[in-house]
Amino acid sequence: MAALGRLRGALLLAAVVVLVDQLTKHWAVNALDDRTIDLVWTLRLNLAFNTGMAFSQGTGIGPVIGVVGLLVVVGLLIAIGRASSPLYGPAVGLIIGGAVGNLADRLFRGPGWLRGGVVDFIDLQWWPIFNVADIALTLGGALLILSTVRNDRPARREEHEVRAAVPGDGGDGA
Repeated sequence: MAALGRLRGALLLAAVVVLVDQLTKHWAVNALDDRTIDLVWTLRLNLAFNTGMAFSQGTGIGPVIGVVGLLVVVGLLIAIGRASSPLYGPAVGLIIGGAVGNLADRLFRGPGWLRGGVVDFIDLQWWPIFNVADIALTLGGALLILSTVRNDRPARREEHEVRAAVPGDGGDGA
């Protein structure tokens, strides 16, 4: 039952991420087509299309990136039932939302299947241009790592305590 609740929460968060991501990209495509908006310090809004992956690497392999993204989403959804960390559900929701947001661009903003460019518009000028989906993917990945690290520590402690309690296992001096 808890797994179903985690799945629902993750999917709801993913839907919110996709909605915000697509609305901001729609705005960017229409408002930034012929201009750049300087906000604060080096932060500006600047429209760009990325047909590669992070840091514009892999330009032209959009279909491969799309398929790998779909496989990751499926794997995370399958694993959600076995997860015990409370951070795992939100991590999966953010990752799925970010992945689906960028996959939607690849599907619907290009000349062919998964050949579209991802809309990027948040420009720090000292870091590659990114979007809301990229933020969600990064935060979700960090939460996923944190959930694994946090979840691993108690398991190791319990394993050590069990070994110490088993006679002849070397934990009690026998």
